[in-house]
Amino acid sequence: MSDTRNTGDAWGTAADGLRYWGRFGAAGLLAWDPQRGVLLQHRVDWSDHGGTWGIPGGARHEHESTVDAAKRESHEEAGVPLAATTPRFTHVLDRGGWSYTTVVAEVTTPFEAEITDAESHALAWVPVEEVVSYPLHPGFAASWQVLRAVVGERSTVIVDAANVVGAVSDGWWKDRRAANQRLRDRVARLNTTGVPAGMLGLTQHEATGIAFAFPDWVLVTEGTARGIPSRAGVRVIDAPDLGDDAIVAEAHRLKESHHRVTVVTSDRELRARVEATGAITRGAQKLLRRLPLLDQE
Repeated sequence: MSDTRNTGDAWGTAADGLRYWGRFGAAGLLAWDPQRGVLLQHRVDWSDHGGTWGIPGGARHEHESTVDAAKRESHEEAGVPLAATTPRFTHVLDRGGWSYTTVVAEVTTPFEAEITDAESHALAWVPVEEVVSYPLHPGFAASWQVLRAVVGERSTVIVDAANVVGAVSDGWWKDRRAANQRLRDRVARLNTTGVPAGMLGLTQHEATGIAFAFPDWVLVTEGTARGIPSRAGVRVIDAPDLGDDAIVAEAHRLKESHHRVTVVTSDRELRARVEATGAITRGAQKLLRRLPLLDQE
């Protein structure tokens, strides 16, 4: 492994005066399998707080995202396939100048964990309600109650495509279908970056470290914009009649399935209708400010 890839493998000193592993901070993966629980790692005796249980993780590399670091470390330490999990939330333990990010991820392709380096005594799938019965690493133990609250939670953002596209005077009316397709592609890029947890109504968790969320995305199209195919991370629904009716119906269906639902629209009447289903709403500009640009823009 080259020095460039290992530049983060060093001790760093935080504002509290203590040393922590990871020059650029560290990250770990809290993998949750709906059938088996969460994947825990029994740390070897010579490691920091050896003999305790935590999650696979380690130092971030320079310029590496926290999600990429967590996936890489869990792959190196526990054989977790890089594509086997889908991020749902990130939690940040900030020590001032050094931070540890826990990526809460759902197992979407089941796998068997295996010890692939010298840092583990054992690996085990542990039911969520039994985690506290293990002797936990102090850092993980301090964060567990907050993490427990979001493990297994599903969030979906429904986008009123016509309203969001119409919020920017960029000539969208010349080709509504193409404008909606560009919106779909920009939304898809949020699957990599995530959105601030507050956008999904998780502001109550901000003080305890829940930073970003990675929701499912639904784009509702209508009129001449219908017929755009879905793509990875974005499910497109063609409204058979009025887009507002389709959005309300989808919000109601998802709430019945216990999803946390956010609807992006600046239409006052629609906002009132979806809020009556228990969903929350965010204005079009709230989303537009978060959208990454496409390469051709």
